[in-house]
This record gives sequence, C-alpha cells and structure tokens, in this order.
Amino acid sequence: MQDEEQAARLVVMGGSGRMGRMLCSVIEASDAMRLVAVTEAPGHDWAGQDFGSATGGAPSGVPVTDDAATALRGADAVIDFTTPSATVAMAKLCAEAGCAHVIGTTGLTSEDIAQIDACAAKTAIVRAGNMSLGVNLLTQLVQQVAASLDADYDIEIVESHHRHKVDAPSGTALMLGQAAAAGRGVALDAVADRGRDGITGARARGAIGFSAIRGGDVIGDHDVMFMADGERLTLRHQASDRSVFARGALKAAIWAKGRAPGAYDMLDVLGLR
Repeated sequence: MQDEEQAARLVVMGGSGRMGRMLCSVIEASDAMRLVAVTEAPGHDWAGQDFGSATGGAPSGVPVTDDAATALRGADAVIDFTTPSATVAMAKLCAEAGCAHVIGTTGLTSEDIAQIDACAAKTAIVRAGNMSLGVNLLTQLVQQVAASLDADYDIEIVESHHRHKVDAPSGTALMLGQAAAAGRGVALDAVADRGRDGITGARARGAIGFSAIRGGDVIGDHDVMFMADGERLTLRHQASDRSVFARGALKAAIWAKGRAPGAYDMLDVLGLR
C-alpha cells in the first residue's frame, strides 16, 4: 500500500451529486489518493455530517462541509464538477490556499474562464470540457482531420446527453469545436452555428454546426461529422460509464499535486500536447 504521506489528499465538491459520489467512490478504492473532505452548498442537508453516514454507510471520518475554505486546509487538490458560480469562487479560494484545482464544470462563460485563468497565476488549474482519455484523443484527431480537409467539407458536431443536463452545447462539444476551428486556423466564435430554427437560409461555407439531443439517461455521445458532396467522415466517442470521467479527473489531480502554477488541460496531463 502506498505510504499515506505520499497519497494525494483530495477534496470533492458536490459530493451528493452523481459525479461527486462516483469521484468519492474511486478515491476511496485507491491507495494513491485520500479523500479528506467533501463540500456542499450552504444549507445542504449533508453539511455537518460524516460523508459515510450521509450516504447511508458506516462513518468514514470524512467531513461534509459548506465552508470551502476550511475544507482546503491540508488538501493537495480539489475536484470540481459543479456550477460555474461555485467553480469561480473555488478557483479564488484555491489560489489563496495554493491548492490545485481540477475543473470539469461545463457552461462556463468567457468571463468565468478569464477569472479562473487569472487564479492560475497562483496555483495549478486543470480545466477540461471532458476528462476521458478517449475524448482527448478524439480532439487531437478532429484537429488533424480539420487541418487536412478544406471548407468543402462541412463540419457538424452532434451531442447527446441525459435529460437532466442543463447546458448546451456540452462542454465536450465545444472542446471538439475548438479543435476543429484550430485545425482550420479560425476562431470558433466566428464560425460557430449553434442553433437553427425556421427559415435559416443555406448553410454558410466554413461554418461549424452544433446540435444537442437531451433525453433518458444518456451519459454522453459525441459525433464530429465532416460532410462533402459524395462522402461523409464521422469521428465518434460514446461513454457508457461515468467512471471514465472520474478516473480522468483523478489522474489530473495526482498530476497537478505540487505542480507549478499555470492553466493546464487534459492534453498536458496525458502528455498529448
């Protein structure tokens, strides 16, 4: 068993949620990591409880707190799949505490990202629209294909998620769109087509289109289609188990432990950059 002093001491934000519980479960099963605290929003029913007891199990010795600053004491990294406002607030606390911050939160605005990046001057921040190895390999492929095919090939990104997802397009779809735009040497904001309804007119040459599907319990499917007269090329990733995101995020947390301040992503973590 790895020496407890060497194990990464981790805090999970929003431990009562689907991803929060998955993260905590993977951490508790690993010798390389130690769960030291779980945070919840002020007033949450779990606040002040032991995490194990709150989940209906035996006491674990891991506190659930609505005081994020207290949770960071002695922690190496925070794992954050929550909401934009909570993530920005946590980034500022992590910068003050010198604690690494791993962010899988989606729906962040450009202003949110600017605030997070400013915090990266003081601590290591790993932010990605998707933490899985497969998706990050897919972004590399998308960029390469987009660089090889000219604007005669229309690019469409179609994503599917469960009915409870609140943002669209997904963070992963936007990450793939950024990769396609980078391959073509253009800014995504200048070419993105994120909604069609009614009489829209013909498709603009060079546009990168997005479509979002919501329903059932779909964990996450993403297709990037390159379509020209006479042929179509589709690159696809399908997630069948939410643990792929948890494992990626925890790999990022271990990688970020003690890392120099800076804004990183999963390509850095996986050595793909």
